Amino acid sequence: MSRIAKYPVPLPGSVQVVLGEKDIVVKGPLGEARQALSSNVSVVQEGKELRCAAVGDSIEANAMSGTMRALLANMIKGVSVGFMKKLTLVGVGYRAQAKGDVLSLALGYSHPIEHKMPEGIKVETPTQTEIVIKGIDKQKVGQVAAEVRAYRRPEPYKGKGVRYADEVVIIKETKKK
Repeated sequence: MSRIAKYPVPLPGSVQVVLGEKDIVVKGPLGEARQALSSNVSVVQEGKELRCAAVGDSIEANAMSGTMRALLANMIKGVSVGFMKKLTLVGVGYRAQAKGDVLSLALGYSHPIEHKMPEGIKVETPTQTEIVIKGIDKQKVGQVAAEVRAYRRPEPYKGKGVRYADEVVIIKETKKK
């Protein structure tokens, strides 16, 4: 059995779970998340916790039981607390501004970059050099943060670019004559 799937997923009081035949719906104060169920995994609600178990002894079923448990835990955390990624802009003239669901970036190019946020993702700019991306879907939040970072990755000589708030950029030494 998967070592991850052995642990039950606790349900906070503000979260409701609806187990369907082919999918599972998790509702909470921040919204609703839906996940398709695999035929290799059985999900059972016991009181205030969810348990995942592999159906059969196959390697796929074992792997999917741990994956499903992690997905359910992330869904429950997302609808109750939410996920957040912080990005910082490092460089002279690099600025960000949130206009509704569009993030406008000035990253040293000849034109501003307009990045439209997908449904369910909110963006804030507390200062001109900070970007905060929030949402209930962990995968979407991480994907949007990676897309924004890809416009101007941190370069290794001066460290200029878009970086995660906790990212450490190792600065290379320039060539000496």
